Amino acid sequence: MRLNEMLFVTLRETPAEAEIPSHQLLLRAGYIRRIGSGIYAYMPLMWRVLQKVSQIVREEMNATGAQECLLPQLQPSQLWQESGRWDTYTKAEGIMFSLTDRGERELGLGPTHEEIITTIARETIRSYRQLPLNLYQIQTKFRDEIRPRFGLMRGREFIMKDAYSFHPDEESLKKTYQAMDRAYRNIMTRCGLKFRPVEADSGAIGGSGSQEFMILAEAGEDEILYTEDGSYAANIEKAVSLPPDVEQSPFNSYKKLATPDTETIAKLAEVVNCSPTVIVKNVLYEVVYDNGMTVLVLISIRGDRDVNEVKITNELTKLAPQYQAKTIISLTVPDATAQQKWAAKPLPLGYIAPDLDDDYISASKNVVKKFLRLVDRTAVDIKNFVTGANEVGYHVVGANWGDNFVLPDLKVDIQEAKAGDRAIHDPSQTLMSARGIEAGHIFQLGTKYSEAMGANFTNEQGKTEPLWMGCYGIGVSRLAQAAVEQSYDKDGIIWPVAIAPYHVVVIVPNISDAEKMAAGEKLYEEFKQAGVEVLLDDRKERAGVKFKDSELVGIPYRVVTGRSLAEGKVEVVKRATKESQDIPIGEVVSTVKRWIEENI
Repeated sequence: MRLNEMLFVTLRETPAEAEIPSHQLLLRAGYIRRIGSGIYAYMPLMWRVLQKVSQIVREEMNATGAQECLLPQLQPSQLWQESGRWDTYTKAEGIMFSLTDRGERELGLGPTHEEIITTIARETIRSYRQLPLNLYQIQTKFRDEIRPRFGLMRGREFIMKDAYSFHPDEESLKKTYQAMDRAYRNIMTRCGLKFRPVEADSGAIGGSGSQEFMILAEAGEDEILYTEDGSYAANIEKAVSLPPDVEQSPFNSYKKLATPDTETIAKLAEVVNCSPTVIVKNVLYEVVYDNGMTVLVLISIRGDRDVNEVKITNELTKLAPQYQAKTIISLTVPDATAQQKWAAKPLPLGYIAPDLDDDYISASKNVVKKFLRLVDRTAVDIKNFVTGANEVGYHVVGANWGDNFVLPDLKVDIQEAKAGDRAIHDPSQTLMSARGIEAGHIFQLGTKYSEAMGANFTNEQGKTEPLWMGCYGIGVSRLAQAAVEQSYDKDGIIWPVAIAPYHVVVIVPNISDAEKMAAGEKLYEEFKQAGVEVLLDDRKERAGVKFKDSELVGIPYRVVTGRSLAEGKVEVVKRATKESQDIPIGEVVSTVKRWIEENI
C-alpha cells in the first residue's frame, strides 16, 4: 500500500482523553478515532491488526474442532429471564443495553451469548450422539460501561470471540476445557505476547471453575498474585492465601477500655499497644436482593485483613434463596443517608462489636430485622482479642469466642489475599504481585444454563439429562491494544511481527530524487511479489517526519533508500531494537523476509 493513497493521519500531541500509553499511541498513530464515549472507529491500520488477531484465533479454534457461526446481537429479554440473568445484567451490574421495539417487545444488545446458544442447543441437540459440540463466533459485543476508559480496553462496543461447548458429562466438558486452555496459550504465544494464565472468579457468567489469560503490563487493571515456583497464579478477586501468623495478645482477661478517637485499626492498635492481628474488626454491609429485600450483613474479620468484595458477593449470592431471591442488585457499605432508611438509632460506627443488637434495625418494609452475621476464617481462632464495645469511644480487650461473643455459624473465606502472604499449596512460597490485562477467560459452566432453560439430551441409556456446558471468550480488540500496552517505547508502538498491520515500510526520504525513488519503487514491488506486507512512504514530506511516523506506527522493519544507495546498499532498521545495518539492495527482500518468518 502506498501511504500517499492511504487514509493515514497521525497526531503530534496526545489527546486529553487518553489516560494510558496504549490508548495515547493508538490515537496518535491514527489506528482508532473516538466517535463517542467508549465508542471508537477502527481505522485501516487497526482493522488489519484486528483481522490478523481474529485469524490466529480462528485457526486455533478450528484446530480444536470448534465450528464458527454468527449469533444475533439483539436478544429477547425472555431468554435472559429464563436463565435468571435479566435483572442481574440490567439492574444489578447494569451493563446490558436494553430497549423496547415498536411491538413493545423488550430486547437487549448482547454483552454475551449464553442464553442464545443454549436456546439453539435445546432446539437442535437431541442425542448424546451429537456430542460433544463446540460453536464459536467473532463479532461485536456491547456493554453499558458506567465509566468507559482506556480506549479499547473498556469500551462500550468491542470485538470478541466467544465459544460455547456442549457435553454429555463433566468428563467430556473437562477435556474440551483443557483443549481450550491449550488453544488460548497458542493464541497468546502466536500473537507475540507475554501472558500468565490465572485462576479467576466466574462472576455473573457463573459455573464451577474458570481461568483468565492475563497479558502482563504495568497499566493492567487487574492484580495477579502468583508464586515463583509457577504452581499458583490467581486474580486477586479469586486468590487465597495464608496470612501472617497471629501475634501473642497482651491481654489475658476480659475488660472494657476507653479508646477515644480510635475509629481505625491503626489508631486502635497504637492506643491499646497490640498487633492488628489480635483485633477483630466488624464491617457492616447492606445488600439488596433482586426481590427488593434489604439485608444488613455484619462481617467479623481479623484487623489486619480486608474484605474481598467479590468473595463476599459470591457468598451472599449463595444465600439469596433463603430470602426468596435469585441474585444481588447491590452491595454497599451504608453511608449516613442509607442508614437513615433502616437504622432505629445511631450506630456506634468504628466501635461495633460482633454482637451488635438487632434492635438497631427498625421495622422497615423490605428490610430483614436481623443482622446476617458471618465470620472470616482469619478471625475464628484468635484468643484474647480486641474488638468494639458497641459504644462510641470504647473497645473490649481479652475477648474470646464462646465466652464473650457467640461465634457466627457462617464461617467463610472472604479475606483479600495480599502480596507477601504465604501460599496455601506451599507455605514456604510467598505470593508475589504483577499487573495484568484480562484478554481471555474460559469457564466450566456445568448445567447452570441448561437446567434453567430446559436444554436436555437423551443419554446412552435413553434417559433425559441436562447438557453440560463450557464458555470460552477472548477480547479481540482488547488483546490488540494490550499488545501495545506491553510493547512500546518513547517513540511509539512496537508491534509483535505476527499482528503488525504491515511488516515493512520502505521510506524514500526525498521523492524528488529520481534514483532513490526508483529504488524505493523497485523494492516495494519486490516485497509484494515475495508475499511480504509492505508500505511505501511516497508522501511529499520531510524525511524526519517519515521516520517519526514509522516509529510511531510501529512497523517492524524500515527500509530506507538513503545515502548508502550510492554504494548499492539500503539502510534496514529493526523497530524493536532500533538496530540499523546497511544491506546490499539485492539481498534486502530475502533477508527481511527471513526475519519475518522467524518471528511469526
